[in-house]
Amino acid sequence: MKPPLLEIQGISKRFGPTIALNDVSLSVVGGEVLALIGENGAGKSTLLKTLSGAHRADSGSMSIEGKPYCPAGPSDARDHGVAMIYQELNLAPDLSVEDNIMLGHRGNRGGLLLRSSQRNVVTKVLETVGLANLNPRAIVGEQSVATQQLLEIARALASDARIILFDEPTSSLPQKDVARLFEIIKTLKRSGYGIVYISHFLEEVREVADRYSVLRDGNNVGEGTIDAITDDQIISLMVGRDVDELYPAVPHQIGEAWVDVKELSGSVSPKRVSVSLHRGEIFGVAGLVGAGRTELLRSIFSLDAINAGSVSVAGKKINDSVRARMKAGFGMLSEDRKGEGLAQELSIIENITLGSLAPYTKFGFINLRRRSAVATETMKRVEVKAVSGHQRVSELSGGNQQKVAIARILHQGADILMLDEPTKGIDVGTKAEIYRRMGQLAAEGKTLVFVSSYLPELLSVCDRIGVMARGELRETRDAQDWSEDAIMAAAIASDELLGGNGP
Repeated sequence: MKPPLLEIQGISKRFGPTIALNDVSLSVVGGEVLALIGENGAGKSTLLKTLSGAHRADSGSMSIEGKPYCPAGPSDARDHGVAMIYQELNLAPDLSVEDNIMLGHRGNRGGLLLRSSQRNVVTKVLETVGLANLNPRAIVGEQSVATQQLLEIARALASDARIILFDEPTSSLPQKDVARLFEIIKTLKRSGYGIVYISHFLEEVREVADRYSVLRDGNNVGEGTIDAITDDQIISLMVGRDVDELYPAVPHQIGEAWVDVKELSGSVSPKRVSVSLHRGEIFGVAGLVGAGRTELLRSIFSLDAINAGSVSVAGKKINDSVRARMKAGFGMLSEDRKGEGLAQELSIIENITLGSLAPYTKFGFINLRRRSAVATETMKRVEVKAVSGHQRVSELSGGNQQKVAIARILHQGADILMLDEPTKGIDVGTKAEIYRRMGQLAAEGKTLVFVSSYLPELLSVCDRIGVMARGELRETRDAQDWSEDAIMAAAIASDELLGGNGP
């Protein structure tokens, strides 16, 4: 093997009583991709933030090409050739492409901005990431998420980075843009860059990585070449036990039609959607990004304005307001967990009981002890891993934050659960737990509407699947009657190809 470009030895990091990293060692070689694998909370992001200067290790050492490396911050890390591409885009949306790429660049002379030399750098890196036709003066906020992701890489290249760290870069990308990103990464690899890549999708890891390193509870538990290990072995290393079923089958009986959506239309999307949902059913919604899947859930829950149509439960039409929908038994889990789904700086208990304090309030006073007891029991029900219910949600892993969001819906007493990308950014072990919990809820007679961009989970978990295209629910079948190819064909087919058939 080539000598390491980056090497870390015995890195440890603690946040209060929580040990995030414990004596972790690994190396990154130029011209290869190292996949960093583990459950949410295993320490992957903490390790990358330590490498990129956002955190400082409590102990251990790092070196680049044999020279000691201890960055004082992200800017210092970039000066040493280490750049981080975060899962959440880190761009200035109101600035131009050129200004974003050159932010923090030290190529100016005497305090003067040398636009001509700067433009040469920008043109070169845009060409490298496949954006040669993008106008450097274009505003970043007006570009697609995929283009912004590539601009993050371009900015790293402009800083002369030799080591690039990717933290879940495909979590918000449609499949065609994922393939494009992989081609860019392979180009970087051929050019000798060292790349560390975090992903919860094992098929992505196999597509792009040469070696792997598995973290569990902050510890190294396995490493090697990716073609020398099976998916089952990787999952076992991640969770510390054999995983019999990635998609656990929980028997549940589909009951009578319960929720009736008729000709539901929003300002742009959805368009005249009609569908009946049953008790004890998991109904999947597939489609391309922008097809109207999220808008459908938000309209059913009355978060977005409704121009026409109706929603009924047990034959009774429900008024078009969030309050009326919640009173009728609807609960909504937003795709935007950080911005909309949870109050990040509040505690777990406060998040679980948000919007449903009435059972604990008397004469204007809240019975905090009773609220805490009920919320803690709900935490246990969905297996939230935390120091206590008083821990801030922002301190939890992504998977445990998602469990808190689900716990909030259950605490509200929801019987009709609208789940928008509930496994987005979640590790495979936690995904299996969420799938099992969804099956259990269906077995209790609840109705689940499940939006996902990941077709294998829709096909494995759902009872029926409907495909959205251009705001319309084009076709609905039993899950067993669909295949990935058939879903994609329905998602991209024109009205003529589908013969205008609805659900």
